[in-house]
Amino acid sequence: MKSRITNCIQESIKVKQNILSDENLLKNIETIVSKSVDAFKEDKKMLLCGNGGSASDAQHIAAELSGRFYKDRKPLFAEALHVNSSFVTAVANDYGYDNIYSRMVEAAGRNGDICIGISTSGNSTNVVNAIIKAKEIGMVTIGFTGEKTGKMDELCDIMIKIPSSDTPRIQESHILVGHIICQFIEEELF
Repeated sequence: MKSRITNCIQESIKVKQNILSDENLLKNIETIVSKSVDAFKEDKKMLLCGNGGSASDAQHIAAELSGRFYKDRKPLFAEALHVNSSFVTAVANDYGYDNIYSRMVEAAGRNGDICIGISTSGNSTNVVNAIIKAKEIGMVTIGFTGEKTGKMDELCDIMIKIPSSDTPRIQESHILVGHIICQFIEEELF
């Protein structure tokens, strides 16, 4: 058991080392921070979406921004789109699960807001539809995926493609990148 545990940790470290050597990915993190800081300075919001563990990551990132990260400071308008269970179940029932996020993006999103879609495959239909709707509105669209090419690649303005095809390792790295983004947004604004 100990060797299997060690292997999991080593695999996670390997993915993070690959991130460190990916100049494009690091530049994309910088761009996300810059675009987010600009949006928050203009009283814009950040909407995030995903399914399962990716929904948890969306909610986690939103909480770090709307609550606090390191500093006691003014809250930022960041929200995960799945947190209103009555809305999600009503829209899923009336319009289909594929439309739960795009419908809320249509209701809440405005030109210049940020939309982050998180999907390890880059192909989750409800997340893809949210990105499509966000682009129609004029939101900045950001995708968090794994290394494989997915539908989000051609749709998003900025991509965070974790260099792995292993879902747990991708998700671990998504929250790492999310924390980095939250830290630097907070440092830049406050």
